[in-house]
Amino acid sequence: MNTLRNRVQLIGNLGNDPEIINLEDGKKIAKFSIATNETYKNAQGDKIENTYWHNLIAWNKTAEIVEKYLLKGKEIAIEGKLTNRTYETDEGEKKYVTEVLVNEILMLGR
Repeated sequence: MNTLRNRVQLIGNLGNDPEIINLEDGKKIAKFSIATNETYKNAQGDKIENTYWHNLIAWNKTAEIVEKYLLKGKEIAIEGKLTNRTYETDEGEKKYVTEVLVNEILMLGR
């Protein structure tokens, strides 16, 4: 059951082209986001559609795949784990960020 802890699977479309960062030590990071959609009918029978945005981070080989193949609008499936971090703005405000650390990517459809 340990393999089921902190595991995320999402299918969605890229909101923008990935941001690629090359670090001094030769490592590579890809930062990108995907949108997932949920559709349901409310009690009045109206169709409701919600879009959720997910921030994704990929490292090294996975980042190289992201850099080479992924563009805005591309539909992908990912598997990874949730990570949390905090930072402080220039104004001293503390911000909290939840991201998915991507382990695997599957390119879908279009």
